[in-house]
Amino acid sequence: MPLCMFVLRPGRFCFGQLVSGGIFCDWVGMEQRAGFFGRIRQALSGGRSGPAPSQDELRTLFASRSQAFARVLEANNKALEIMSDLEEALRGRSIFGMSFVRASATAVGVNVFKLVRALTELEPGRYDALFARLAAIQAGIDEALARRVPAHDVPFVLRLGEIDRHSSDHTGGKMANLGDMRSRIGLPVPDGFVITASGFEAFMAAGDLQAEINARLQALPEDGSGGGDCEGLDSRFRLASEIQQRIIGAPVPEPLAQAILAAYDRLCADSGGPSGVIRVSLRSSALGEDAAGTTFAGQFKSLLGVPRENLLSSYKEIIASKYTLHAMTYRLNRGIRDEDVAMCVGCMTLVDARAGGVMYSRNPLNVRDASVVINSVWGLPTAVVDGTTPTDLFVIEPGGGSVRERVIKHKDSRTVPDQGEGLRREAVDEGQAALPSISDAEACELARLAGVLEEAYGGPQDIEWAVDKAGRVFLLQCRPLQQMTATDAAAPARAVVPGARELFSGGVTASPGVGFGPVFVARREVDALRFPEGAVLVASMALPRWAALLSRASALVTEQGGITGHLANVAREFGVPALFDVAEASTRFAEGQEVTVDALGRRIYEGKVDELLAQAAPPASVMAGSPVFETLREATRLILPLNLTDPESPDFRIANCKTYHDITRYAHEMSVRDMFEFGTRHGLASQASKQLVCDVPMQWWVINLDDGFTREIPERFVRLDDIASPPMLAIWQGIVAVPWAGPPAASAGSMMSVFLQATMNPELGEGGGGSFCERNVFMISRRYACLSSRFGFHFTTIESLLSEGDFDSYAGFKFSGGAADERRRVLRAELIGEVLEQFDFQVKLRGDNLFAKAESRRHDFILERLRILGYLLVHTRQIDMAMATRGAADAHRQKMLDDIRAMLAGSLATPAAGPLCPEAGA
Repeated sequence: MPLCMFVLRPGRFCFGQLVSGGIFCDWVGMEQRAGFFGRIRQALSGGRSGPAPSQDELRTLFASRSQAFARVLEANNKALEIMSDLEEALRGRSIFGMSFVRASATAVGVNVFKLVRALTELEPGRYDALFARLAAIQAGIDEALARRVPAHDVPFVLRLGEIDRHSSDHTGGKMANLGDMRSRIGLPVPDGFVITASGFEAFMAAGDLQAEINARLQALPEDGSGGGDCEGLDSRFRLASEIQQRIIGAPVPEPLAQAILAAYDRLCADSGGPSGVIRVSLRSSALGEDAAGTTFAGQFKSLLGVPRENLLSSYKEIIASKYTLHAMTYRLNRGIRDEDVAMCVGCMTLVDARAGGVMYSRNPLNVRDASVVINSVWGLPTAVVDGTTPTDLFVIEPGGGSVRERVIKHKDSRTVPDQGEGLRREAVDEGQAALPSISDAEACELARLAGVLEEAYGGPQDIEWAVDKAGRVFLLQCRPLQQMTATDAAAPARAVVPGARELFSGGVTASPGVGFGPVFVARREVDALRFPEGAVLVASMALPRWAALLSRASALVTEQGGITGHLANVAREFGVPALFDVAEASTRFAEGQEVTVDALGRRIYEGKVDELLAQAAPPASVMAGSPVFETLREATRLILPLNLTDPESPDFRIANCKTYHDITRYAHEMSVRDMFEFGTRHGLASQASKQLVCDVPMQWWVINLDDGFTREIPERFVRLDDIASPPMLAIWQGIVAVPWAGPPAASAGSMMSVFLQATMNPELGEGGGGSFCERNVFMISRRYACLSSRFGFHFTTIESLLSEGDFDSYAGFKFSGGAADERRRVLRAELIGEVLEQFDFQVKLRGDNLFAKAESRRHDFILERLRILGYLLVHTRQIDMAMATRGAADAHRQKMLDDIRAMLAGSLATPAAGPLCPEAGA
């Protein structure tokens, strides 16, 4: 009857035999030393009382250990794969949210627990202390992932005169700045009040609204790409719509409603008019909005011309705008946790604007240019920030003394308050449409105010403004300006690239850079659901809603829009090349047509222009420094670092396991060592590790897990003729198919001599005692093989199982490490991945870590793939040192593909086995 092991908890096990009607159990605790397994445990722990276990009993235990070892390998590989995902996330090149961080930390913890549990099953009682180390590490990670939500013990409403820039934790940075500008600096800012973070929390707590939203957000799957596929975007779109409807339909708690209406009535009284007469503007001022490194430009709603009777419903609309598709995607892309964005709302008297716009206190595209840049339109400034109207451009000399540049556009419409509520667009007389929307004197006054704000806040500012019909200037918003380090966008366009076909020349650089991809023309909001990764986004207007697509766009092209608009801001923030004012862009380029956009050079080319792309700067990390990124970095300090690097060191012990990675390294090393020594230590010759007799100048060891040998082998050496494991023999055929020619040519350096010694040390044979002598261990049965190998400075695992019946067989490959710098190691991993993909492997790359797998019901297919893996095991050795360029990688890839095809075609002779060292022939 089959023997079963049941793990009840760490340190206690149940062994039994399956019988008719149930399980007959023999309980074995850590202290018990009686019965069959008591004798086994006693013998293994060094005790000598009682009869020694028989050979059959030892074989039974060895079979159980083999199963536990397989579980160790499985959990180890899964844990390391998740760690590779976390390492890739730390590079800051991918987009992820807190769901990814929490799920990844949980998944790696679960697999490390499985690993420790399997190790304790392998050697009961020897490694139980690992559970305590695991628990301590997990506690630290849990603390790092704990939510940190600041307490807000302030009134629901604060008047603008009661706040300053130090109030941002209660009012959001946007309204804190406006209050500071009005009360401390004395600048012209409309009067108003702020509905604080305390008011937001009171609204969201009513009816458990926040708890419901949190549950919905947590259930939304993350793919780590910011919703890169259509299915992910569609799910996010539905969720956004459902949450917004839920918020708009929720009642405002009575205490909060009374505070808002009372504040409005005070505003009317202060203006000298009767209550209910003043129209106001409601603006988002979320915590974290306009913080350093983020803009949230255009992500939340503003409502203008709101009467008293619609204040509460308008307030809910702005809160609901926190959950629009583009706002949710922006937070995900920028690594901002939902719980960190409390939605404060500013309420200010609406300016009856003759003209309005946005100005930058410095050139946003050139940190060396101190000129003030102003975009303006007729009417309210809404048309400037949402990119729906051509805008006038004024460039003011540093110091605000004179206008250096003036570009006046034809502005045939303007945005004005509607007679009832909200806004409306109205036509502008033909004669007025071509006139400047502001005078040079007004432009210079605006530039002077920009200088005051820059001095007050110690850096460049992005300022929204309006001029009323009496000529008075009002400042409506102020936030830090994100500047680029590129050269001036107004510089003459560089010459056409020789040999490249130019499709367009001109336009305005909104964000510098070079991008390549297929054209995607976005006309309706629903088009966002089918936007492909890496496409060039083309639109008629620079609408803020397209910001949700920028994390996946290679470039942005629009027919109109100014560099001071919201979309331009976000493009610069994400480092996406953007070219505006491209006439007839939505019809000029065919859908799917591949183009290269040179935003700084203000040209668009047909196809891929490698010369330009080679000069492009690597994509900037938009995650670095964000709350989500910092949470990940804090948590991974207890996951990723490897402190236990030398198994021979006295410090290589359980007490020094400080991270999950340490535990996996320790557990894997101990499990291999225990399996390696079991047969020899306990006199079970058939299961002792055997040294393979071969011509390959490395030590190869074989452990027979079950039926991997053709005969009982009492001696310490095994030959290939003794191997009955087709998976191992297939790997070996690949290893010896093409002799290794030694390390590839590489630049000289002090480190290279060490690497050459590691690969060519003549003391690799047993007994040499060389510091680079490594054991490469096969663990085999008739249908299974697992090779753990260290070649030089990289680590490789090959595993395969030939299944019977309807189950797929597989060949798996894990590759990591290397002695070169990260760029060369990554190029080597990419090279290996490209080769494997040519032969039907599913490949997953995470930096310099590679995971690959091939599956099939055909055994001959799997054995052929194992030969390929055996070849790559040898011939990828040390090539990271030669991976100076992509061209070098291409040359090595072609050589490998040629060798592999020749090997599979049978045109390469397989060398015969021979003695490894003198003892092997004895």
